[in-house]
Amino acid sequence: MTVSYAGDGHASQFDVRKTDAEWQQQLDKQQYKILRKHGTERPFTSPLLKEKRHGVFVCAACGHELFVSETKYESGTGWPSFYQPAAQGAIGTSTDHKLGYARTEVHCARCGGHLGHVFNDGPQPTGLRYCINGAALSFTPRP
Repeated sequence: MTVSYAGDGHASQFDVRKTDAEWQQQLDKQQYKILRKHGTERPFTSPLLKEKRHGVFVCAACGHELFVSETKYESGTGWPSFYQPAAQGAIGTSTDHKLGYARTEVHCARCGGHLGHVFNDGPQPTGLRYCINGAALSFTPRP
């Protein structure tokens, strides 16, 4: 799937559409770099890495529910990791060749924000590791 982002000169396919200037105003510098410019935070820097409470992880840009705490696990990679999204259709994927080889990029299905990547080295039941930038997420505890 080809992903187009608001503000990059292409028609957007996402429900939440904002100009680049609107995203810059809404997001802090790190969130903007990651969510809109496909950046990566330094490993082991996100407070969400050690988040153990029951709750939901949402897109920091649009509030869309992406992952739930029951699917979070410690991968040892330095980024919050999950073995499956909160619901079918919560995320989208595209192919990323920035490192010279193909990787599967993960983005928010509602606003297109870059979240991280998914790899085939995760735990069962899926065998997947959604390696997600903590700055791309917000956490809401649930009772």
